Amino acid sequence: MFYMNEQRKPNIGIKGLIVAGLTLALLIPTFLINNLVRERETRQGEAFKEISSKWAETQTIAGPLVSVPYIEYFKDTSGTVKKFRKFIHILPDQLNIDGNISPEKRSRGIFETVVYKSSLTFKGSFSNLLHATAEIPRENILFDQAFISVGITDLRGIEENVQLKWNGAPYLFNSGVETTDILEIGINSPVKINTSDTGNDVVDFSFNLNLNGSQFLYFTPVGKETNVNINSNWKTPSFSGSFLPDKRTITESGFKANWKVLHLNRNYPQTWLNSAYSVNSSSFGINLILPIDNYTKADRSIKYAILIIGLTFLIFFFLELINNKSVHPLQYILIGFALCIFYILLLSISEHLNYNISYLIASIMTIGLIAWYSISILKDKKLAALIAGNLIILYGFIFCLIQLEDFALLMGSIGLFIILALVMFFSKKIDWAGFSNRQNTNTNDLKKGAD
Repeated sequence: MFYMNEQRKPNIGIKGLIVAGLTLALLIPTFLINNLVRERETRQGEAFKEISSKWAETQTIAGPLVSVPYIEYFKDTSGTVKKFRKFIHILPDQLNIDGNISPEKRSRGIFETVVYKSSLTFKGSFSNLLHATAEIPRENILFDQAFISVGITDLRGIEENVQLKWNGAPYLFNSGVETTDILEIGINSPVKINTSDTGNDVVDFSFNLNLNGSQFLYFTPVGKETNVNINSNWKTPSFSGSFLPDKRTITESGFKANWKVLHLNRNYPQTWLNSAYSVNSSSFGINLILPIDNYTKADRSIKYAILIIGLTFLIFFFLELINNKSVHPLQYILIGFALCIFYILLLSISEHLNYNISYLIASIMTIGLIAWYSISILKDKKLAALIAGNLIILYGFIFCLIQLEDFALLMGSIGLFIILALVMFFSKKIDWAGFSNRQNTNTNDLKKGAD
């Protein structure tokens, strides 16, 4: 026990500086705990990648689009004529995508991620295919080598053969892409373009795609008008990308989402040559997020560690002054370590239980430990109860801030203002000069207060 006598009782100013220094020093373990959160979050990401590598990665579907090869002749400086095979790319006038997503949770150890199976139907039409090639000399165009392509991020996710119906005729898609002008990975199928028509005919197409993936499913609006309708039994979707749904319904039984995107909404035309444009930036879709991200909330709670430690130390310091009690700097350190252990408890428990329950358990354990320790060092159950009550309010306040999203900054700033006002109110009741005088002249009373 730290006895307060003239020889051993530090000056109030020095004691205050020691407490402030300990508060700052305890930011080091909180920094290390924050690194631990990052490490666990990284391990969660590694578990997600491992599951995805065996199932299928996130999927982005781009297409379909028709490509028609043509020959371009080029004369070099020596006068030699060389020819190159290039492509005219044509996007559909109408593209309708209807589908259902069936998500599943997969675990790797204690870490969870979301994978899904999807059943998608693509329907639409191309028009004026001959007109789209008009700027290239007719004799240079290889119509008999025309093909249709669909970009798919991870081909391992394809569950069944994909059959294309092109103007009523069946074709089977092949793996890979004929050109990487637009698509890096995907499937393709040869198609027949009728060169004897007027160029005004409409060609209908359709195909079904059963595709597995992980967490994300994105679409690229290549149609002059693209309509996407998706439904699923997943309760917590996040809609992201370049376009949000025009209509969406989220209930306890799942969600439905509808997008309508026009060619005027994106920055590329319906027809171009070679790699003049990219379609990747216009993708949109669904993120099947898990309902709770414990690591994000744990990280947010650690950001308030300086507030919890500083205010707890301030409460003990004021109780020392007002009630003539004595708390040794080593005892401040032990109390600070108990406050830091809270975050390790929160992190470890939340990996197995709901975050809110984990927060409750960790705070009860921490507050109970500090209250029990306060009884032994202050020799006063009422003061220990006062400290426990203040900690309950502090942890409750931080819990509310973590739950808030849009109003977290507003409520946090108001709460800090109220806390500062209370500290100023109670500190003005302390006779700082009188306390210093009593410290120097009333040694017996100080000993009695320490006892």
